[in-house]
Amino acid sequence: MAKMVDVSAKDHVRREAIASGTLVLKRSTIDLIRKGRVKKGDVITASKLAGIQAAKATSTSLPLCHQIPLTSVEIEVGLKADRVEMKCKVSATYKTGVEMEALVGVAVALLNAWDMVKYLEKDSKGQYPETKITDIRVLQKTKEAPVNGNG
Repeated sequence: MAKMVDVSAKDHVRREAIASGTLVLKRSTIDLIRKGRVKKGDVITASKLAGIQAAKATSTSLPLCHQIPLTSVEIEVGLKADRVEMKCKVSATYKTGVEMEALVGVAVALLNAWDMVKYLEKDSKGQYPETKITDIRVLQKTKEAPVNGNG
């Protein structure tokens, strides 16, 4: 049996989570992202928006996650020589944590970036020999102490 955990007895507590991940790309693809010359447009802005939207909709993809009223979602993007590094920071004041929202946010931001540059990454057989998403993980999660000590 699968079920959603009952959190009704828990206190609302301010919570935050940060997740990160990496998209490995060809150096030539990174160069075009830097120059703003990708056919589909601004990879960084579009990926940030996709990640924010995904974090907000986590419970629609992960059926046992609670619908959490997020108070903040931020996507940070860093371009290196052969990779895009992203972080997703999510905050909420609620009865359960936000690490899944941070993970979903960073994963979708990375997937969006790959989608936007996939035409640049394919080899002659239509494969992606160099392209990969790696190291998606929770870097940090925090929660404040509940006011009445039940959290």
